[in-house]
Amino acid sequence: MSGQRNVFPVEVLNLKKTKLDGEMDKKQIQANVCVTMEMVNEALDQLRGAVMIVYPMGLPPHDPIRQEFEGKEDLSGLQAGKMVIEDSEARLWWAGKELQRGKKLSDYVGKNEKTKIVVKIQKQSHGAPAREPIITEDEQKQMMMYYHRRQEELKKLDENDDECYLDSAWADRHALKRQFQGVSNIRWGPGK
Repeated sequence: MSGQRNVFPVEVLNLKKTKLDGEMDKKQIQANVCVTMEMVNEALDQLRGAVMIVYPMGLPPHDPIRQEFEGKEDLSGLQAGKMVIEDSEARLWWAGKELQRGKKLSDYVGKNEKTKIVVKIQKQSHGAPAREPIITEDEQKQMMMYYHRRQEELKKLDENDDECYLDSAWADRHALKRQFQGVSNIRWGPGK
């Protein structure tokens, strides 16, 4: 035994509940509530308390959770480390333009307070971010299916391009004239 006590199910449930409380609520996301540092620090404090309840002897020094709480987490060599961009290297991009430091956002988009823009963050050395596709993959699949079906319909119509419809009464261009003359019911050929 390494000095750590066994974790009881009640404490695990408490830890899971605290984790869920710390996550961003979907209603907040839909309401466009901005996350503040105060909210982040409050969630971290709740997680610290829950971890202290579950592990009263403390976490080992190499544990990533402990390193995160102490601000010593080293992400070098990890995939998560590639996602972290230092403030000095960060560049903001909007509409294919780099937003310069020191300039106000109103210099780029005007003074309308209800304007919503989506800004992307890139490292300084990476240049402009790739443009987002105009249509999503699902929309593209739907369009491809529609055009494939349409192409199959046109093929069937081309194959059925026989002239049997010319024998129909509605295709006779002299039918109205014969009807007015009263000769529309006259047949030439063997009688039935």
